[in-house]
Amino acid sequence: MTAAHPAREPAALVLDGCCPPGRPGPGPGRPAAGDEGWRRAARLARWLAWASLAWMCAEGAIGLWQGLATGSVALTGWALGSSVEGLASVIVIWRFTGARTLSPAAERRAQRGVAVSFWLLAPFIAADSVRDLAAGHHAAAAPVGIALTAAALVVMPLLGRAKHQLATRLESAATAGEGTQNYLCAAQAAAVLAGLAVTATWPGAWWADPVIGLGIAAVAVREGIRAWRGQDCC
Repeated sequence: MTAAHPAREPAALVLDGCCPPGRPGPGPGRPAAGDEGWRRAARLARWLAWASLAWMCAEGAIGLWQGLATGSVALTGWALGSSVEGLASVIVIWRFTGARTLSPAAERRAQRGVAVSFWLLAPFIAADSVRDLAAGHHAAAAPVGIALTAAALVVMPLLGRAKHQLATRLESAATAGEGTQNYLCAAQAAAVLAGLAVTATWPGAWWADPVIGLGIAAVAVREGIRAWRGQDCC
């Protein structure tokens, strides 16, 4: 007689597209895909992406209005960055909707889509910053812009931290990239806030605004590379 083999339990699906070779897979606090805890984290990631998208729409519209009205390239670039961050949120919503929730291929496509969203912004900001430096353009003070960037400086780090924690549980580079964009938005807000405040009190420091714009462009390129490689999600 042939010995009966014990029934095999189906293996849980593990999404490890964001982890480089040699890095540990799911462990304590990092459930495999299909686990109920993982599914709850995926739903929360999608909900936070929707919340971010709503914020970015309002932030982008007000920031663009004020940036163009005052001639601030840093504020305008930051506002346009909100549309790019909104695109990253749309990608994460797509990633965790329907059958794609458990798809490693969808995670990889979303990861690269978020990376490309970083790169969409950099050329525009860099070109405008160089132009303003060469022309000696002076940006006007923007009280509404100062209030808007101050609000973003409070909200964005909270969203970024929550998404990075979820990215670790989900092993999702797309979610990590979206969270990094929230951190980048906060850093941009701090830089723009400082630039607007300096411009308002010391007109001779007009060059601070386009220099900040160049820094924003450089950071966007760097973070796009990191998102493409899937770093910071494990």
